[in-house]
Amino acid sequence: MTRNIIKISPSILSADFAKLGEEVESLSKAGATYIHVDVMDGHFTPNITIGPQVINHIKKHSAVPLDVHLMIENVEQQLDNFIKAGSDIITFHYESTNDPLSLIKHIKSKGVRAGISIIPSTPASKIESIIPELDYILVMTVVPGYAGQEFMGSQVDKISQIRSFIEKSGKEIDLAVDGGIDNNTAKICVNAGANVLVSGSYIFKDNKNYKERIDELLNTSISGSR
Repeated sequence: MTRNIIKISPSILSADFAKLGEEVESLSKAGATYIHVDVMDGHFTPNITIGPQVINHIKKHSAVPLDVHLMIENVEQQLDNFIKAGSDIITFHYESTNDPLSLIKHIKSKGVRAGISIIPSTPASKIESIIPELDYILVMTVVPGYAGQEFMGSQVDKISQIRSFIEKSGKEIDLAVDGGIDNNTAKICVNAGANVLVSGSYIFKDNKNYKERIDELLNTSISGSR
C-alpha cells in the first residue's frame, strides 16, 4: 500500500481562544503540518464556533496552511467568504449539499485545495465517484459538534475502504481522520490508510507541550504502520 508522509493537523477547537494567534504560532513552530479550523454554525452541528473574520486574523499568525473544516448548512452561500479569508484547504460535508462536484470545482478554481468530509453514518460508497476530483478527504471518527469525544472504532473499515478508492484513482489525495485521535488511535488509523491526523484534545491537554504531543503522534503512528 502506497502511503504519503504522515501529517499532523492540530484542531484549534481545543485551543485557548483568548490567545488564538499565539496558539497558532506555537503549533506552527511545534511541527504541525496544517492548522485545523472547525467552523460550526449551530445548525449542521449543535455547537457554534468561528467565522471568516477569525480565519482572516489567524492566517497572519500561521506558518503552515489553514485546513478549514466547514460544518455548516447552506455551504454554497458561505464558501467565497472562507476562500477570501485565507483558507488553504476547504473541506465541506457531503451531507450539507446536493451538488458536491460543483462545490469542489468552485473551490479549486480559486486556487484552494478542495476536501470533503463524511459523518459516521455516511458510507464510503457515497463519495467514491467524486474521489478523483478531490485533494483531501476527512473521515469523522466522532459525531461532529464537540471536542473531547471518544473515538468510534466502527469507522476504521471506512478509512481502509476510502484508501482503496484513492489508490484506484491513482491520485495523491490526503486521507484525514478527525475525532478522538491520540497516540493509540493514531496508530490504528494510519494502519487503516490515513495519512493526516486531526487532533485537538490530545495535543492541548495537560502540560501543553505541543511539540512533544505532535512528535508522539508522529512516532506512534509511524512505528505502528505496516
